[in-house]
Amino acid sequence: MSTIRISRIVARTKVEGPGLRYAIWVQGCPIRCEGCFNPHTWDRQGGEIRSIEDIVQDIKAELKSSPELEGITLLGGEPFSQAHGLSILAHKVREMDLSVVTFSGYDYDTLRRSGHSGWRRLLQQTDLLIDGPYIQSLHDLSRPWIGSRNQQYRFLTDRYKQLEDRLSSIDNKLEIRLHPDGTLTANGMARISDLELLLELGYQSKEAKE
Repeated sequence: MSTIRISRIVARTKVEGPGLRYAIWVQGCPIRCEGCFNPHTWDRQGGEIRSIEDIVQDIKAELKSSPELEGITLLGGEPFSQAHGLSILAHKVREMDLSVVTFSGYDYDTLRRSGHSGWRRLLQQTDLLIDGPYIQSLHDLSRPWIGSRNQQYRFLTDRYKQLEDRLSSIDNKLEIRLHPDGTLTANGMARISDLELLLELGYQSKEAKE
């Protein structure tokens, strides 16, 4: 049974690519960009192991309850560190007529020229690739879904080609979730002021619980 090491899943998000998406943060990253928003995803031994079939069934359940689900987004961590398993998942997802958006800290030329069969298969199953490491000195939130000026959009199929000329009209957003145990989680592109607000809300939530 094929498995993937997962950091977390957000089954419904509108800030990790076009439309409503099922976002999967994989666990493990060899790139480890300075200033990374998700350093807890670096450890290859962290997170939890999930079977691909289990995730596929969960996506099918979400699609049934939310027919507007657009597709999945693969983030990290580094998705290409688990390219074989994710390419299988992506293939199954596209059979449901859902799209695949993949983020990678590797640049497109490195991925494209590699002889790694898993990398090649994951690229083949990706509609929109957002590539390049996060570079703190090039921090820029003016474009949707990405955090530094060097990162690029690669429209590998025609699925989202229509977005290419209107990316500047799509705003970055941040989603914040309050969980029953009083904890807060966030995803999306955050400014420093957003993080400060999140910390303040988390402190107030803890006080209210106590």
